[in-house]
Amino acid sequence: MTGANGPRAAVTSGLDDLGLVSARRLIDGPAEVTFSLAPGDRALVAAGETVVAGAPIAERLRDPVLIDRVVLASAEPLPGGRVPEGELLFAWRDRWRIAAGEVAETLDSPVTGIVRDVRPGSAIVIQASGRALHGIVTLGGPTRGRIHIAAGSDGELRSAGLDVGLAGTILVVGSRIDAETLTRARAMGVRGIVVGGLASKERRDFTASERRQRAALHRLAPYAVLVLEGASRRPLPAPVMDILHALEGHEVAIVGDPPMLIFETPDGGVPVLRPDYVRVRGGALAGREGSWAGIVGPRRFAGGVHLEAGSVRFEDGSVTAVPLGDLERFV
Repeated sequence: MTGANGPRAAVTSGLDDLGLVSARRLIDGPAEVTFSLAPGDRALVAAGETVVAGAPIAERLRDPVLIDRVVLASAEPLPGGRVPEGELLFAWRDRWRIAAGEVAETLDSPVTGIVRDVRPGSAIVIQASGRALHGIVTLGGPTRGRIHIAAGSDGELRSAGLDVGLAGTILVVGSRIDAETLTRARAMGVRGIVVGGLASKERRDFTASERRQRAALHRLAPYAVLVLEGASRRPLPAPVMDILHALEGHEVAIVGDPPMLIFETPDGGVPVLRPDYVRVRGGALAGREGSWAGIVGPRRFAGGVHLEAGSVRFEDGSVTAVPLGDLERFV
């Protein structure tokens, strides 16, 4: 029997206390994506235009150089304008400083959307259609491909598990991946990687590998690594994995500013969040997930510190007091 003071009231009270736990937005609506431009890069779109995924939006100079030229006043030169040699930057001692280059690479939009702003030598801003799953950082990119689950939330993908059949996909590889596998995935035609954590060493090695390939004058296919959690190894949150499973086989995009995975809502929709779901984001229990069981007040933890704590019922049935600062929930 449940009444005003029965179990139902206790559960309601517990969920009311859940507002004390730090909230993390799981999915955002249409987001504005910024694609950086360097001096000399040429925008191929204008504000207000609609672009589709795969459409060229800019030409980027591969090895830009600065040159000085006399520009006739009749040409009405302005910073950001263009002349046959390249992009006008600024006037200097009766001459114009111009960003020029011989080789240009096309930048294709990985998303469908509306161009909101074009700033020569600075950025193109596109409001992407669809929804977005936020990450911590993106290396490389932008890119687009079919999403494929290659490992579970706490799994790890090794280089031996890659083959050419994965070309054109964006792989979800679980909690971690090493630099060798990242490089081999690019060689196999993989378009991107979604991973829970990537250590600083792997980030440096991957970035150095990208620089070496570009220095060798290779025209590199789009490729990006989206890190969802940070540098340490921990399982991907269950709500995130549920969304990625729902998206398997669908086209998605990875962008870097801000770092996110952009997708169109699948026919079956996205999984509904459990209202009592919480996750431990720090401390000795980091990465564990469970259900919120209510506030328990101040508790003494390691080091003799007293912290406000909440009670969490983990999947194994155990109930543990966890500092509120170590918990997060998704909204």
